[in-house]
Amino acid sequence: MFIYCENLVKIYKVADLEVIALQGFDLSIEEGEMVGIVGSSGSGKSTFLNVVGGLDRPSAGVMMVNGRDLLKLSNRELESYRRHEVGFIWQQSARNLIPYLTAWENIELPMTIAGKSFKEKREWTAELLNSVGLWEHRKHKLAQLSGGQQQRVAIGVALANKPSLLLGDEPTGELDSATADEIMALFQTLNKELGLTTIIVSHDPQVAQMVDRVITIRDGRMSSETVRRLVTDDGPDEQFDELVVVDGVGRLQIPPDLRGKIGTSGRVIVQEGEDGSLTIRPVNRE
Repeated sequence: MFIYCENLVKIYKVADLEVIALQGFDLSIEEGEMVGIVGSSGSGKSTFLNVVGGLDRPSAGVMMVNGRDLLKLSNRELESYRRHEVGFIWQQSARNLIPYLTAWENIELPMTIAGKSFKEKREWTAELLNSVGLWEHRKHKLAQLSGGQQQRVAIGVALANKPSLLLGDEPTGELDSATADEIMALFQTLNKELGLTTIIVSHDPQVAQMVDRVITIRDGRMSSETVRRLVTDDGPDEQFDELVVVDGVGRLQIPPDLRGKIGTSGRVIVQEGEDGSLTIRPVNRE
């Protein structure tokens, strides 16, 4: 298991208030998997990305990445983890890139900071520019590039130090739909070619079309999981199955639309059928 978290808690202190951003979050991700995380604003999805990326320390629980326990790393070890194991791509290009540098110079900079040799920097920068489709624009500065091209440079920067984990926080949020599809297709290609474990946080539920699984976060917990699978009964086709998640202590988060259909937001009756199935129905208060 490449990523494993159990009963993960993250609490932020704001003045005299405590905000619980993650409350008992459970998730596991295999090496090389491409996962989307969706949820409304404030659900905890960006907080999880910051925790798994080493930008924030968890408050409690288990947070394992590639055999490392992020709760137990020293500050120096956590900094090394961020630099060498994780690649970040943010929604705003200003957070990803330096505007007065060219595309080549932006991608090369993390390698310079890491002390790579001139030969290694030159060869890997050239390879990355070709991979993200920007070789012809390698000498262009940001003002000469479109929004989609800037995000391609940002992907190159994120991969400069050859991370094993790629994290995208709304990486297509400021792009038009056609360009966003191109960027997501690039993520798919890099995921397959480099074997990169990839996590994409998005508001867009259509991200399910481009990833292996989609995790829905609600109120700081994993609520449901949508899995894409191939159906071959009437020819190759894709089917998406939404699975409601039961956590380690038996909590079940029923999606709001289903709660509305059964007419309850409080107590329910759970009954076991003879075939081993479970039936959930509202309490009859009459």
